[in-house]
Amino acid sequence: MYTETGSQWNVAELEGAAHRHLISPAEELAKLGTSGGRPLFTSADGIHVRDSHGRTLIDGPGGMWCTQVGYGSKPIADAIAAQALRICYNSPWYSISGPAAELARRISSFAPGDLNHVFFTTGGSSAVDSALRFVQFYNNVLGRPTKKKIICRIDGYHGSSHLTAACSGRAGNRPNFDLELDTVSFISAPNIYRHPQGKSEAAFLEFLVAEFEERIAALKPENVGAFLAEPILASGGVIIPPKGYHRRILETCRKHDILYISDEVVTGFGRCGHWFASEEVFDIVPDIITFAKGVTSGYVPLGGFVLSESVLAKISGENAKGSFYTNGYTYSGHPVSCAAALANIGVIEDQDLLAHVREITPYFQEQLAKLRELPLVGDVRGVGLLGCVECATDPTSEAATDFDRQVALRIDRQCYENGLVVRPIGSMCVLSPALIITRPQIDEMVSILRESIVRVQAEIRAEGKF
Repeated sequence: MYTETGSQWNVAELEGAAHRHLISPAEELAKLGTSGGRPLFTSADGIHVRDSHGRTLIDGPGGMWCTQVGYGSKPIADAIAAQALRICYNSPWYSISGPAAELARRISSFAPGDLNHVFFTTGGSSAVDSALRFVQFYNNVLGRPTKKKIICRIDGYHGSSHLTAACSGRAGNRPNFDLELDTVSFISAPNIYRHPQGKSEAAFLEFLVAEFEERIAALKPENVGAFLAEPILASGGVIIPPKGYHRRILETCRKHDILYISDEVVTGFGRCGHWFASEEVFDIVPDIITFAKGVTSGYVPLGGFVLSESVLAKISGENAKGSFYTNGYTYSGHPVSCAAALANIGVIEDQDLLAHVREITPYFQEQLAKLRELPLVGDVRGVGLLGCVECATDPTSEAATDFDRQVALRIDRQCYENGLVVRPIGSMCVLSPALIITRPQIDEMVSILRESIVRVQAEIRAEGKF
């Protein structure tokens, strides 16, 4: 697969191997094995990626919401190499590694409240799955075997394990899969853009809180173990709840002894200008915070959850009743991954990236907001370095149409031709660039997106479809 120099991949052979052998996430099986599908990226640096045809593109989604410090960070690469040579693996079942111990200490130091115990996993899905398994374990040890129901939101996304997929309310993830739905109950997405017509934001908040309280009453509090929520519904389209939503929901959880799990797989590690967004941005201290993605800036896989001292105290020490939290993974606390995370934290601190995100966020959001003036754009929204541009070809429709989704895909393709990767999610174009992005790079990114929307807008008008 290498050329004679040994320094470059043979692109033609790799593309052929992918067509013949590789199944990618969200693979359209009708097109499996055909050419002209996903691009092959060959190298990357900073906020840019390069494909096999020599194009250099701005990576608008930041990988998959995860390349916080950008590509090509030598401190992280050096830490990975050094740890792999020092000790590449230890079994977490009977030993610990230095990087895992130190990373747990560091994460506990900047987690809110008394969240100071860390369990490591391999990524976001396993982080959320482990947190949910902890809820089951916790209530069983406490002698509450029925307190297992999980309340989630429509349009939320929490992973691809059997349980986390069941907790994900995005309709597109569900066809042709069997889901463990008996323990999961869905309430409305807190989507202000798509909220019922005639309701103010304040009235919509009251509706959402009342719906949550009514659902608990219907399920009975003794049967509800957890509320699982992203601070911002990322894959649902960067859905930002009404102001005060998370605080009101947390208060209801406290009233009924329901654990609040804040899924910060996307929002953690600087995406919103803080290590975690729960307290600093949304004014809550949950019982559990899950994390992944930005903890290593995507350099190697790692995830986990941070757990409240007060919650753990109820089932540990004298209260343990002989129990063992036997959930775990071969790669829990993997030393190379934890070393990468520690180096990543060091880069974020050395470059003062949290302050940079807080400083540049207003500019990023202001520039995106200017796209609202385009007739094809229905809504623009965002928090921190998370942004969404939603297409709406029919302003009277209360939901996105199939044509809206087709238009978003066309914009995505046009952006790529113009030098920008965006992430099309249904009718939406989503951006979450690396935290190192500058104002001129924001200008370039938004300019390409604007140009692409205008081009597609003109095309569909010429086709008589808009």
